[in-house]
Amino acid sequence: MEHEQVWGRRASVAVVAAALVGTGLTAAADRPGLRTEDGRTAAAVQQLARLGQPDRADGLCGGEPCEAVIRGLLHFFDHSPEGLPSNGRSCGDCHMATDRFQLSPANAERRFQLLQWRRRYDPTADDPLFRPIDADDFRTNGDDASDYSNLRQNGLIRVTFPLPPNVKLIDPATNQPSTETFVDVWRSVPTVNDVKITGPDGGNPWPRDPNRDGGYQLDARVATLQEQALGALTNHAQVQGTPSPQFLDDLHSFQRVLFTNGRVRELSDAIDEGTTPLPDPDPRLSPLEQQGKIVFTRACAQCHGGPRQSTPQPPVIRYHDIFAGCPRPVDTVTPPRFTYVPCTPQLARNARTYEITQANGAKVRRTTDDPGRALLTGFVGLPQPQDDWSKFDTPALRGMSRTAPYFHNNSAATLSDVLAHYVEFFKRVQANAPGGVPPPIATTDGVHFDRAPLPEELPALLAYLQRL
Repeated sequence: MEHEQVWGRRASVAVVAAALVGTGLTAAADRPGLRTEDGRTAAAVQQLARLGQPDRADGLCGGEPCEAVIRGLLHFFDHSPEGLPSNGRSCGDCHMATDRFQLSPANAERRFQLLQWRRRYDPTADDPLFRPIDADDFRTNGDDASDYSNLRQNGLIRVTFPLPPNVKLIDPATNQPSTETFVDVWRSVPTVNDVKITGPDGGNPWPRDPNRDGGYQLDARVATLQEQALGALTNHAQVQGTPSPQFLDDLHSFQRVLFTNGRVRELSDAIDEGTTPLPDPDPRLSPLEQQGKIVFTRACAQCHGGPRQSTPQPPVIRYHDIFAGCPRPVDTVTPPRFTYVPCTPQLARNARTYEITQANGAKVRRTTDDPGRALLTGFVGLPQPQDDWSKFDTPALRGMSRTAPYFHNNSAATLSDVLAHYVEFFKRVQANAPGGVPPPIATTDGVHFDRAPLPEELPALLAYLQRL
């Protein structure tokens, strides 16, 4: 019996590993001799399966216990976590292994259409991605909800927050504060690749909790991967009960061996070992890409800084509003000094108006699809750079050419759209700089607005970003 259990475990690992080849899953899959240039070899799968042996050295598992990594891998795709009642979702239903552990609108729609086709022949066919909790009409129709427009069109899932005591939602019918005590916002499903090096980093702290030096989730609201996993299981898989600490620790171990590629894994190892200088995880760059890296260092690295490309560098502040929310800012000057691309109607409909009571009793109203960290703190009303309105954590960029679309609301379809957005971002910063003095985010010398990429530099910058 024990032999059959061990064989079943290893067989399960091999099956799941086969679906993950090429994702940079583990250190073992990236060892010399175990892979071709892109990591896709049967030997890597076989090595991953052998990690289920209890005596396997942890050196193959990025410093994590190999047994925990394997258990975490299986937990990640488990539709009945620890046998707890749930809605049948696994982590892998939203963080798709075949989609770089993220969820794109294209794949959400593809899965929806496939489900409709399957139901023509089997009325009981199911896809756990489509659960009422993430239907647009859930608040009105409950378990009978069936409108998955946000999921299908935008690749967004529902995230529910209690409103801070000083924040109220405005009823669009009456234009008066409503009695609602919580709000639903719609957010993208980011990749879990590289999470080991994109959590709290101990640098450049924000003046307010939670997680002043970075965290997990788009708004950095959680401090550990265990906490993140518990929140996902509770809110998205709707588990009834509490998963065991070991279950959460195993998920933590599994996610910490997920990397975009072997170079990023080597960077992570070097960070752990205190190596100086740290290795550069960039691939070999062409002359054009080298030029783009120079532009990136000037224009982007003040926010996407440090070895992780996710730590804002002082004096630039930790959390930023990059104006990716809906609706986008519109200049009041004619002709306009900056012109953001408006949000599509399918995204703009997610916006709500909020009324915030400030410390002095004054009330302000703001409209957005997502107030970001302000939903955690209610801290709104200081000059824009210092409050929490629409503030999000800085994401890492490795592998970004394969994780479109972008921003918290998937509002930028391509990397070219991202660059176009930031061109307007820098224009807006200059247009609104008090006294015409450039803030650190826009200047290298404190005098000139010289960080913005120039039109002739965009092709090189794009080429570099595509190689990350």
